[in-house]
Amino acid sequence: MTATSIEERGQTTIATRTVERIATAALAEVDDVGGSVRRVLNIAVGSADSAHHDAQVTAQIQGNEATLGVRLSVTYPTPVSVATEAARSHLIRRVTELTGLAVPRVDITVTALHAPARDHRRVL
Repeated sequence: MTATSIEERGQTTIATRTVERIATAALAEVDDVGGSVRRVLNIAVGSADSAHHDAQVTAQIQGNEATLGVRLSVTYPTPVSVATEAARSHLIRRVTELTGLAVPRVDITVTALHAPARDHRRVL
């Protein structure tokens, strides 16, 4: 068996949709962020409870780098800057770990603030 040089080896290609799914799953690991509120003509459409939906992630891959665009909501009263920085650093780390792609840029749009999850208690 002969050793193959790096130039002779194949190349692994990761689909854009795969990176988007990995990033979406990684965001579910971050506290105080939730899904995105969809807007049409600047009016929220669909469920107002965005915390129970997934954030929306788009990816662009060029070479060995992936640039991410993220739409998410933040749990009130968490400071938006704290939540988005936590999301950004976690995305960079997890996407790089799981795909091997460098993530030089993550653009985040906060679409809504949502109330923290409440315990549903019944008084009998």
